[in-house]
Amino acid sequence: MSDTKTPALRLNGAVLLQQLRELGEIGTDPVAGGRTRVALTDDEKAGRDQVVAWMRALDLDVQIDRIGNIFGTLPSATKDASGEVPRPLMMGSHIDTVVNAGALDGCYGVLGGLAVVRAFRDAGIAPSRPITVAAFTNEEGARFHPDMMGSLVHAGGLSVDEALDAIGTDGARLGDELARIGYAGDMAPGMLVPHEYLELHIEQGPILEAEGLEIGVVENLQGISWQQITVQGNANHAGTTPTRLRHDAGYVASATVTELRRIAVESGTTLATVGTMKFEPGVINVIARRAVFTVDMRDPSEARLAESEARLADFLTKIAQAEGVRISTERLARFTPVVFNAELADVIEACVKRRGLSYKRMTSGAGHDAQMIARIAPAAMIFVPSRGGISHNPREHTDDDQLVRGAEVLLDVVAQRLGVSQ
Repeated sequence: MSDTKTPALRLNGAVLLQQLRELGEIGTDPVAGGRTRVALTDDEKAGRDQVVAWMRALDLDVQIDRIGNIFGTLPSATKDASGEVPRPLMMGSHIDTVVNAGALDGCYGVLGGLAVVRAFRDAGIAPSRPITVAAFTNEEGARFHPDMMGSLVHAGGLSVDEALDAIGTDGARLGDELARIGYAGDMAPGMLVPHEYLELHIEQGPILEAEGLEIGVVENLQGISWQQITVQGNANHAGTTPTRLRHDAGYVASATVTELRRIAVESGTTLATVGTMKFEPGVINVIARRAVFTVDMRDPSEARLAESEARLADFLTKIAQAEGVRISTERLARFTPVVFNAELADVIEACVKRRGLSYKRMTSGAGHDAQMIARIAPAAMIFVPSRGGISHNPREHTDDDQLVRGAEVLLDVVAQRLGVSQ
């Protein structure tokens, strides 16, 4: 008598790891040791082409929207009560990188999603609702602002026309670059509204490794405030101008860095970073007439983030008056904190427990596409450890067994949400 029992879902960890290695080879720098696939460059196009090829190898329905987001969908076996195809369960992340990056940031979420779909294909199981794997455009924001652009447009937080008109750091227009690399799709952004969204990611921080834990169940994500601050003072001779008569843009910028550390320490939760700073004229014996620098502030509490922003604004007003300089600020990005779906977080925790893995519920310090998709659908994230907390760096590393375990948890969650017994 033949056995008609449905085959169990099994994750092919070897294929996942091999695809991570292959994608990680695209855009590599043999000297620096990392890889660079900045959004919509030729190297990122090569990465996109590879991901699309893997989607087609799984016989997925591949669609590309006007902002270049890539969606590969495994069709469902059923329709809903109204005869319509149910909304998809979506997984995803991004494959663009910063300059000289590691191999895992973003890519792990996309290829982990493909690994889940592969498990369904290998078992011959048609899901009860479609499963979509997404690769969102320009998550890093290394070339075009804002970051997380593709998912933001998908969620309706930025118009597609405004995004297409974004000018990159190299002067290129985003829409023109999409067309140049062949990823200016015709689907309207937001057409594929997920029923639920899951994102698998490396932590990019030190907490899980430091505490000897295997999985992070991400409950919330910090709010992010990006500003560019310009200080206009007066250039003058460094040896002949008394301190009391200076209007020193360099001093004001440096004093602001010190004040930001004070704000962060006193708040207890706010993180503040000055990532770029430039003085003009940039001569050793000339007082800086101009300083331009960026400020990145983050906090899981909207109230505390807003308070820290207000403290910075107040400080800038006072020091401008005291030092006789002009200060202007430009907001580059502002995202409120996100609380992920509690039910999905509970399901992730239950699946982790069933596997006997160590874990903690935690906050994400970095921004992710999931925070944008959470605007339109229940969303949650799964973290695996990052060695040394290092990311955006060629030394970014997570052990192979940790990567496979995280993807297995993702598969368990998807199976549970789609009613497939494991």
